[in-house]
Amino acid sequence: MRLQSAFAAVALVTSASCVGGFVSPQSQSTPAAPIKTQQQLTTPCPAASASASASALQSTTEESEIVLNPIVSSVKISKTVEIFSLVKQMEAEGIDVTSLCVGEPDFPPPQAVLDAASRAIADCDTRYTAVTGTADLREAIAEDLKRRKNLEYNPQTEIVVGNGAKQCVYQGVLATCGPMDSVIVPAPYWPSYPEMVSLTGATPIILETKEDDGYLITPDALRKVLRENDDVKLLILCNPSNPTGGVHTEQRLKELAAVLDEYPNVAILADEIYERLVYNDDPAEGHVSFAAISPSMYQRTMTVNGFSKAYAMTGMRLGYLAAPARLARATTTIQSQLTSCAGSISQAAGVAGPPHRPPGGAG
Repeated sequence: MRLQSAFAAVALVTSASCVGGFVSPQSQSTPAAPIKTQQQLTTPCPAASASASASALQSTTEESEIVLNPIVSSVKISKTVEIFSLVKQMEAEGIDVTSLCVGEPDFPPPQAVLDAASRAIADCDTRYTAVTGTADLREAIAEDLKRRKNLEYNPQTEIVVGNGAKQCVYQGVLATCGPMDSVIVPAPYWPSYPEMVSLTGATPIILETKEDDGYLITPDALRKVLRENDDVKLLILCNPSNPTGGVHTEQRLKELAAVLDEYPNVAILADEIYERLVYNDDPAEGHVSFAAISPSMYQRTMTVNGFSKAYAMTGMRLGYLAAPARLARATTTIQSQLTSCAGSISQAAGVAGPPHRPPGGAG
């Protein structure tokens, strides 16, 4: 029986045209302004003001000579985000739009999540948290992973809460890969994966899957790409798959793990953001986390998940990465220099998420 993640399958509608990723905004440096005397501040020269205004106008019409980072030209802008921005603009203009672009649930968050967010705002819980997240949220995540996925992580050292699963994916790639490295990206794929790889300076290797195989990775195909590319450092395993909705069974995951055992230097980034939205006839055939397949896979796997899909918290930007301490520590270092902590209100809401069964009937 082929398992499918019904919600992830919706994304297939736009996947063919959504070939892109995200690009970092241009970094700008503003020179320090000269110190002005009080007289200059209170009685500016009219001629000088006119000259400054003309200069300012000229600067907005001339092409900048700033040289951009070459890596920008190697990365495509995220078509998913681009199309979604167009959708929101059309809606703002009063146009009725049916969007199949981003993976966003059509049900509201659980009431417990909404109540927790409201309490956090009322209690002025608006300060910075630890870079890796609040202790309450990390403990709730660890408890959920142990209860549902048979995975044990130390909430103090092996769980990193980020601003959405997307940030966690990128930090996992950046922590393990760089120039001269390659990353396996099975296709069809979420458009951001290869672009994230390019942002690190590594090279994405597209592993084509077949319709006859349910667009799932086969052991033979994985072994072939590993044998032909000795610079592979990472396999991105999106399970359930975005955009196909296909789910790798436990047996198939074991077969893939057996291949990876032959290549001990390859890490695995398991993107499991859709794992709560799996529907099948036999609950025993539900989603299995790749890190739970074997002790060797646990030591090499960074599991990424979050609250956007299962709890309809897409705009609250809350995700996490769970991994052995060395890998978690590397992603923490990166996050500490990028965004610091996730939003405190979102984290408070997230604490109310894991203990609850999500809407929509997913288990």
